[in-house]
Amino acid sequence: MPPPKDVVKIAIQMVGAIPQLIELQQTKPLSSVLKDVCDAWSLPNAERYALQYADGRQTYITESNRRDIKNGSILRLTTSPDQEAEQLYIGIQSKNVDVKTDSLKKLASLSQDVTFAQEFISRNGLKQIYSIVEEGNDTGEMLAHTLKAFTELMEHDFVSWENLSTVFIKKIVSYVNMNAVDASIQQLSLSILENMVPTSRLLFEVVKKEVTLDRLLTHLQVTNAQLQLKAMALLIALLLSATDAERRGMMDYLREKNIRQFIHKNIIHSSEPLGDEMAHYLYVLQSVSLNLCEHRMKMCMDPYSQEQRDLLQSLRQAAFESESEASAGTFSTERRRSLCAKEFRKLGFMNNSNPAEDLRRAPPGLLALDNMVYFSRNTPNAYSRFILENSSREDKHECPFARSSIQLTLILCEILHIGEPCSETAQAFYPMFFGQDHFFEELFCICIQLVNKTWKEMRATQEDFDKVMQVVREQITRTLSLKPTSLELFKTRVNALNYSEILKLRQTERLHQEETLAVPVLELREKLKPELLELIRQQRLLHLCEGTLFRKISSRRRQDKLWYCRLSPNHKVLHYGDVEEGVQSPPIESLTEKIPVADMKMLLVGKECPHTKEKSSGKQNKDVLELAFSIVHDVEEYCLNFIAPTRYEFCLWTDGLNVLLGKEMTSERTQTDLDVLLSMELKLRLLDLENISIPDDPPPIPKPPSNLNFCYDFSHAEHPRGRRAPRARSRSSRRTGRRCAFTSASSWEPPPCTP
Repeated sequence: MPPPKDVVKIAIQMVGAIPQLIELQQTKPLSSVLKDVCDAWSLPNAERYALQYADGRQTYITESNRRDIKNGSILRLTTSPDQEAEQLYIGIQSKNVDVKTDSLKKLASLSQDVTFAQEFISRNGLKQIYSIVEEGNDTGEMLAHTLKAFTELMEHDFVSWENLSTVFIKKIVSYVNMNAVDASIQQLSLSILENMVPTSRLLFEVVKKEVTLDRLLTHLQVTNAQLQLKAMALLIALLLSATDAERRGMMDYLREKNIRQFIHKNIIHSSEPLGDEMAHYLYVLQSVSLNLCEHRMKMCMDPYSQEQRDLLQSLRQAAFESESEASAGTFSTERRRSLCAKEFRKLGFMNNSNPAEDLRRAPPGLLALDNMVYFSRNTPNAYSRFILENSSREDKHECPFARSSIQLTLILCEILHIGEPCSETAQAFYPMFFGQDHFFEELFCICIQLVNKTWKEMRATQEDFDKVMQVVREQITRTLSLKPTSLELFKTRVNALNYSEILKLRQTERLHQEETLAVPVLELREKLKPELLELIRQQRLLHLCEGTLFRKISSRRRQDKLWYCRLSPNHKVLHYGDVEEGVQSPPIESLTEKIPVADMKMLLVGKECPHTKEKSSGKQNKDVLELAFSIVHDVEEYCLNFIAPTRYEFCLWTDGLNVLLGKEMTSERTQTDLDVLLSMELKLRLLDLENISIPDDPPPIPKPPSNLNFCYDFSHAEHPRGRRAPRARSRSSRRTGRRCAFTSASSWEPPPCTP
């Protein structure tokens, strides 16, 4: 019989003693278990000892986490957390430098454990940490261990960041601003400041004042990738915590310092691979920059604003300046008003008598006016060519510049997600964004000329306006999906994707859809599905065997801590454990924690996960909820919680775990993969039927032939020495058999042969 659920077989080690193999009763108090273990080794004062995992993070065993102990776990008898905290509290106050350094090093390691951290903080241990930082002048190993210990202790959220003294903060800031200081100390200091910034407005203002943008830009230009990453993290934290006005000022200053060009050259196109964390920060920087357009996008035009009226008039003057000057002194006021209305009509405004009415829709609001003015001032030749070319066409074939610009601006805002909040996990950014100042305006200049080009290719009229803009949206979306590295490359590719190419793509997709909807093809699809679903299941399990690197994300910020999870090759055990930054695929032996697949009960996703319910009091981020999943094992209250790095990983892991649980794969990726495989397999199966229409109904089965008088004499078999067997007995029977085999193979079966 299997052992009961409340009993686990484990080994307990102690230095200088033979390990004990015991059956741990989970219902028995932990103090009694410790007493039994100490008695076996003749150790007095069992209350001074505790159990700890021998491998991995070496977490202390408590009443709250003892249920996580699995069969075969190896524990170690060690000093209890309170005794250890007391010893280290005394050790970090020692006058002996070596003792103090060793104590701080051990403190930095043990502070990751929440039980120890609580004991150390309860002894006012953080006050001693503050003293070492505030009063010390050391910038070597001792300070690095001190800052590391402080960071780990603060991670548990027992103490508010707002309790930090001004002296302590300025000391941390000084390490960031120093030139001659160890890189590890600067990394830790930047990380501490990054944690401080989102917690309160006061701390944000202190850090923003003390750590200048110039200093952060200096850190971004170093060759140390980790220092570069921490500097970028602090910069992003400052941008996200700033007000709209402060954020705009910071971004303007960064633009003056050419941060985009530096990022494009030295980070995106550097020899070092771009990590997930840096990719996320670049995405946030792009999103924050584009969202600066939001206030203009949501602002309607005010017809009483002289500044806005002047911008509107500048469009007309730039297009018809010579005509306006020649006629200004010869026409009456009414005539000039009529001439202006005619010119605004040529510009493509629907309400030519009051063009401001066209800009009262928000979005895109005044952002459309800004784009038109930018186009007219920065590319005057292209602007004039656009207006004059369409002025010479028939009225119904004119491409309306203003109307097209307003709709195009709205399309670009939707494609680039302007006005939407930043995701906490997204990493998708456009490399070309960082290679060009005024990215949005320059992108508009390319796309508005694309509108005119597509309009001519489609030979469109005013009634076709919506169709043209749909094609333009498709051209832009398809080109952006290729991730061009520069605006020049984007321009080349989007112009190459002309209307005829769009029609070909649409026709191919439509024909493919029609082919797959034929009745015989649908029947074939159903027959192929089980085999291909099994192939997808195997791929999901192989992906789980390769494993994935996950990040720990708290409600406060993105964490730097990493952990890895992978499935054993025999598909029986999930191995997981913490890993260091830079480790891509750790060996399975280094992952000390494990969950037998047989103990897995169910899979939870999204809002059902316990680690998302814990944060229900705060504002939930939609992206995090979409990437969260948990494995319930042993009993329902014990879970292994995940937040996938991407939606792709989420789909593969949830599918793989469902396969292990014997359930159906439910992610959208399963259907996508199945469609791709079915499409490929169907094309291979139907190659011989190319350019042949497939009927909806199968052809009729012919009647059996009237003459079935044919046979083959099996007594004359192939001779062992290689002589050929005799042929059929008559020429007529050969003809009859050949005809029968061709005409009625699907409706007639010969009787079974008898010996």
